This record gives sequence, structure tokens and C-alpha cells, in this order.
Amino acid sequence: MRILITGGAGFIGSHLCDRLLEAGHDVIAMDNLMTGKVDNIAHLAGNERFHFIKQDVTNYIFVEGNLDVVLHLASLPSPVDYLNYPIQTLKVGALGTHKTLGLAMAKHARYMLASTSEVYGDPLEHPQREDYWGNVNPIGPRGVYDESKRFAEALVMAYHRYHGVDTRIARIFNTYGPRMRMDDGRVVPNFVCQALRGDPLTVYDEGKHTRSFCYISDQVEGLVRLLFSDETEPVNIGNPDEMTILKFAHQVLEVTGSDSEITFVEPRDARTADDPKVRCPDITKAMQVLGWSPTVSLMEGLRETAVYFREQM
Repeated sequence: MRILITGGAGFIGSHLCDRLLEAGHDVIAMDNLMTGKVDNIAHLAGNERFHFIKQDVTNYIFVEGNLDVVLHLASLPSPVDYLNYPIQTLKVGALGTHKTLGLAMAKHARYMLASTSEVYGDPLEHPQREDYWGNVNPIGPRGVYDESKRFAEALVMAYHRYHGVDTRIARIFNTYGPRMRMDDGRVVPNFVCQALRGDPLTVYDEGKHTRSFCYISDQVEGLVRLLFSDETEPVNIGNPDEMTILKFAHQVLEVTGSDSEITFVEPRDARTADDPKVRCPDITKAMQVLGWSPTVSLMEGLRETAVYFREQM
């Protein structure tokens, strides 16, 4: 197959490039490098089945020749990014989805949207199933990301129902691993980098909020299985092993062997506004439809992640 991956120089996108090339497909990565990094795909230079196009997907997209698949991963998913670039976040979720869907329709290609667990907002249902409609503040600071993805899902289903585009929607939960940015602003790079530097691990609200963490290889496996399945409605892809942020901080200290202290701080900025108190996927659908569940333990994944960040530092 000939596959286009928007956001192909990003964290998850670059790993998908690797996986699909290994499977024998031709891959085109498209990225404006706003948050993606050339370093993530530098090892693919010289591969005749890999091509890179530097482009903003909110503009008209032209790809010469046939396409079999369009994977839309271009996004600004970290709080640091979507708070610094709120308009761009909305545009890539809305206009970027519109442009890539139009390309898929013109090329008669299968389409997959990388959506997010943030469509559930600060959930009133726990764990989160795909049929839960969510609890999102549309005008809060996080709304630029949450609502852009909710709109993107609605647009994908409209193209599926009205134009007959063969679509998939993956709701991605917290994912971590090598190639995450050190300044990503999310809890994994924050804690691991703080631990490696010997700085205190900064925990909000006594660390009572919960999260679950899916290692990148498990995430990519789930996405690929969904892509090549017949499921056209949203599917949660994440790890259901939920824990408090405080427990996660202790896990990071154990893996890194750090003597860093844990410091409790009061949330004081927009990054913590409407922050979900709990987050855990119900993956029953993924298990039944895709035969998928995560296999990499948190300790194993954190070890690999810590090695990567140590090299970067």
C-alpha cells in the first residue's frame, strides 16, 4: 500500500512510519515540523519507500499518484502546545481534518483519524467507554484541543455517511516512550526528566488524580490493527492499568534510581484548568474487535523511556 501519515515526524507518527515500512508499505510523512522533529525520521533517509513532505495540513494538500491510506495524526496534543498555539490547534483539528478527508475521498483511500481520550473531558463515567458522550468545557483553555477533536470525529463520520469514505477513528489514551519531547509538558517527560536531573518531581493536588499509560509499541500495534479492521466507529486504544499520579511518581523514581524528592504544588495555571480527575479506557471493544490489549508493563516501558531521555540530555 501507499500510505500518507500527517504528523509523520511526531512522536506516534514516526513510530507508525517505522512499523508500516517494516510491513512493506510505501510511506509518505507530512509534517510542518511545528512540534514534530526531523530527528524522529532521520534514520529513514535513503529508504526508497519513504518520502517526507514539509507542509501545513490546514492548507490545500496535493500528493502525486495514488494513495491507499490517509492517517491523520497531525495535532498539538500537549498542554504546552495547545495553550501556546490555540488557534493553530483548532485549525489542525478542523481544517486539517477537512483537507485530509477531501484528499482521501479524491484518492478513494481508507482514512483514519487519531482522536483522543480528551473527547471525554473530565469524565462523569469511569472507566470511559466509546458510547460515553463526555463532559467537556467548550470555552475553557483546554477546549481548543478537546473540541477540535470532537469536531474532527463528527466530520469523519459525516464523510463516512454522506460520501461513503472508508473511515476509522482511534481514541488514543496517554501514550509514552522514546521520541517524546522533553518539553512536552505532560507527566511522563516531566517526571522522568526531573528525576534524571535530580530535581524535585512536581505533583499537583496531592497526586490523587489518576491516569493510565500505554507504551508506544502497544499503541502502534492497536492503531495498525484498527486501520486494517472493518470497524468504522470509535475505538479506545490505551492501557486500562490505572494509577494515581503520586504512585506513578514513585514508579519513575524506582526506575531511574533517582534520589529526587516529591514536591506537592497547587495548580496555578491554565494547564491544570479542567484537568480530568480520572482517566482510564474501557478497552473491551478493542479486545473483542481487534484482538488487542497492551503487553508492555509500565516498568519495562519506563526503563526504555528513561534510556531515551538520558541520551537526549
